Amino acid sequence: MSDALNIAIPTSQPWHTRVADVAVIVPTFKEADNVVPLIEKLRLALDGIAWEVIFVDDDSPDGTIDVLSAVARTDAHVRFLQRLGRRGLSSAVVEGILSTSTPYVAVIDADMQHDERLLSKMYAILSRNNVDLVVGSRYTADGGVGSWNKTRHRISRFATVLSRLVTKTELADPMSGFFMLRRSKFDEAVRHLTAQGYKILLDIVASSPGKLQVVELPYVFRQREHGESKLDTLVSLEFLTLVLDKLIGRRVPVRLFMFAAVGALGVVVHMGTLGMLLRIGQFSFVSAQAVATLTAMTWNFFLNNIFTYRDKRVRGFGAMTRALLSFYAVCTVGALANVGVANTFFTSHYSWWLSALAGIIVGLGWNYSATALFTWRSR
Repeated sequence: MSDALNIAIPTSQPWHTRVADVAVIVPTFKEADNVVPLIEKLRLALDGIAWEVIFVDDDSPDGTIDVLSAVARTDAHVRFLQRLGRRGLSSAVVEGILSTSTPYVAVIDADMQHDERLLSKMYAILSRNNVDLVVGSRYTADGGVGSWNKTRHRISRFATVLSRLVTKTELADPMSGFFMLRRSKFDEAVRHLTAQGYKILLDIVASSPGKLQVVELPYVFRQREHGESKLDTLVSLEFLTLVLDKLIGRRVPVRLFMFAAVGALGVVVHMGTLGMLLRIGQFSFVSAQAVATLTAMTWNFFLNNIFTYRDKRVRGFGAMTRALLSFYAVCTVGALANVGVANTFFTSHYSWWLSALAGIIVGLGWNYSATALFTWRSR
């Protein structure tokens, strides 16, 4: 029967129906008011170019996905992915790029703070020259950061300087979120990406096996028109996590490093709580130790949920309660393993500090592995 099928592929199509040359990836979260205006801006900016836009939405509660569904039914340029139980700009961009087959991919924010008029120039540079990446830069001649306050500007410049520790390619603005690159160059880097947080350009450049040929185009960062900024105080931590991952990630998982750092802070909380309860004088050592242990475990859980596992953060009272109980259970086993291993070493005539260190390493390894599996498993 297959011999009778006509599977000839059309070779001539009008530009607006042929396979796109450029895919514009737009990560969204609560951007319902910006979707339609951005599409119209892209339509003008990419006139004459075969393009598509792929919105990657992290299950926005404001109806963003409803707007996208309505538009996509009538506009062949528009596609979207809806992600459930996952958050993060970088991972959204990665999934968006992997969902397209275009030879060139661009990344732009949904809030229209990037100058979409540069997209056609980016495409022209990439398609006609030996260039791998074109970046919209705030820190080249005629570029700017608009109405940013001095503190935000200084933080951004410091991050730019720090990012040079991990990149092979010179960039004036490696923190930019507005760029276009060859899909082939993305494919070379994708398996080495951290894919967490907000700085996907830095991640791509730092993960590329070789030096990229780059052109930077100046633009002025615009004021947001609708919606709210997704940036918060944790973005700086995510940036530092990315830099650490590129510096030491091949030897020590950065998440393990952060988990251990939180654990070290937990020791301080434990000792402080224990000392305070003993000074009060109404607790026996055993009861004070039990309360201090529970307090430190609770502290560690919430800190890890906010920082270490931000991309898998548990939300909601019910889910939070279940996760906290599983964390208690895992860490109780870890504490028993810690004591057991330390005692085994000590009775085998090792020094007390080496015995304690062996117990800590085993307990840390168990707690990290088991909480990743049971408490912050992918949902």
